[in-house]
Amino acid sequence: CEKKRCVPFRKFNGTCGRTAQAKEFKTTQGRWPVKSAKVILNLLKNAEGNAEFKNLDTDNLRIQHIQVNPAQQGRRRTYRAHGRIGPYMSCPCHVEMILQEKEEAVEKPDEETKPKKFTKKQLAKRRLRVGGDK
Repeated sequence: CEKKRCVPFRKFNGTCGRTAQAKEFKTTQGRWPVKSAKVILNLLKNAEGNAEFKNLDTDNLRIQHIQVNPAQQGRRRTYRAHGRIGPYMSCPCHVEMILQEKEEAVEKPDEETKPKKFTKKQLAKRRLRVGGDK
């Protein structure tokens, strides 16, 4: 596990430690989330396999959209002192990722500009504006 570049924590950073590497992102708090990074890398490999199956060029793929939403929590129980039971919740999430092929830049051909068409009402307003100082 090489800690080359930290991930800045801007939200939910109450108990997150500080690191000098976070200065790059103009914040002080950051971590190196190994477990989350492995999940995202596996998701990217899966998306690359799906793209190959759909005959897309995997070298030209880029992430167009990525979003993480909370999923329904799993409920288990933990046994406490004096015969009590406490909740033991898990916090799973849904990761949504959309990949798209890079589009090559195509020059737009020069189009002839059409003269603007005005209605009778617009022409009358223009005439009033021009000769309105009488």
